[in-house]
Amino acid sequence: MRTFGVEEELLIVDPVTGEPLALADALLAGPEAAPETGMWLSHELKLEQIETQTRPCHTHTELLQQIRSGRAMANDAARKHNARVAAIATSPLAKNTHTTPDPRFAVMLERFGLTAHEQLTCGFHVHTAVESPEEGVVVLDHIRDKLAVLTALSANSPYWRGLPTGFESYRIQAWNRWPTSGPSAVFGSLTAYRRMVQRLLDTGVLLDEGMIYFDARISRNHPTVEVRVADVCLRSEDAALIAVLVRALVETASLEMLDGVEPASVPTALLRMASWQASNSGLGGDLLDFGDFRPQPAADVVWALVDYLSPVLDDQGELELVKARISDILERGNGAREQREAAERFNNRQRDAQNPPGSPPSNEALGAVVGHAVTATIRGATADSRKERAPILTRVRRP
Repeated sequence: MRTFGVEEELLIVDPVTGEPLALADALLAGPEAAPETGMWLSHELKLEQIETQTRPCHTHTELLQQIRSGRAMANDAARKHNARVAAIATSPLAKNTHTTPDPRFAVMLERFGLTAHEQLTCGFHVHTAVESPEEGVVVLDHIRDKLAVLTALSANSPYWRGLPTGFESYRIQAWNRWPTSGPSAVFGSLTAYRRMVQRLLDTGVLLDEGMIYFDARISRNHPTVEVRVADVCLRSEDAALIAVLVRALVETASLEMLDGVEPASVPTALLRMASWQASNSGLGGDLLDFGDFRPQPAADVVWALVDYLSPVLDDQGELELVKARISDILERGNGAREQREAAERFNNRQRDAQNPPGSPPSNEALGAVVGHAVTATIRGATADSRKERAPILTRVRRP
């Protein structure tokens, strides 16, 4: 089985108000790694967030434990500074952000203005091992038309700077303001992939290759394909599910290559439409079917992906696990639904003439959303994580 690992970006938040706190430097002043687990913590673009990095894993169980250990490690570091971490893809509350002190980040802030200034978003990146960069490009070409389903499953950002957005994953909308973000065309070969990257760099728009923000790309530093379409997931078990699906996509793509199956020549414009639809409606409406790109109920499209991956999932002993996890998330909803339900529960407790039904959520309600996220983030992570309760309201890496 291919090894896989993940990077999770987490918000650092005030446990009372739910506001993001610029404490990454303070959290990373202590140990950045836990040798006994292989976990790493690192900076991201903003000081209000911190990233966890797992080691390469072989099994779902191993990866799930790594994800939980990383969240517990980050939360323990935050608690020392009277803060917490929340696996939430955008901050529900409006707050000015602070860019991590780094010469490259400073240039990004000057070059990209408001896009960089507002870019407090938390993604979930899955790395899956490939035998060579050539195999990696084959994988990119074969998986590009299915990635929007992962966005819908992971969607966890319905609020942005104090407002409901009408989107399940507003992170996708904010992230797509970068010039290279989103789906890519079929490359056909490693030579073509490298040529495209070089042409993008030759435009002078980008600072460096680290700003190639395709939905899926060849990792610069590891022998992996990196899939970048998912929001950070509220629940660790949902994060592990996304990673298992990504690995199955990679393995299926490799097998299709061996069988002589050509990648689907879906126009990039249609892939952008599928990504937008997944960002907008998540699991609560229609998605674009990755076969004909016509709208179908979200659950049908999700199960179609499971059916497509079932030979590999069955061979790897993960099919029944995936079916159970998918059934669970379709029943209870993704992180975006949980966030809205947390706000509604608060509003129902506080309902009065000043807050009639349908009114925008107050800062207190959004604080309750963050409080729910804090608890959900480390649920199951450590033996004493059950003691966590929702608040009253609630080495530098390049992004």
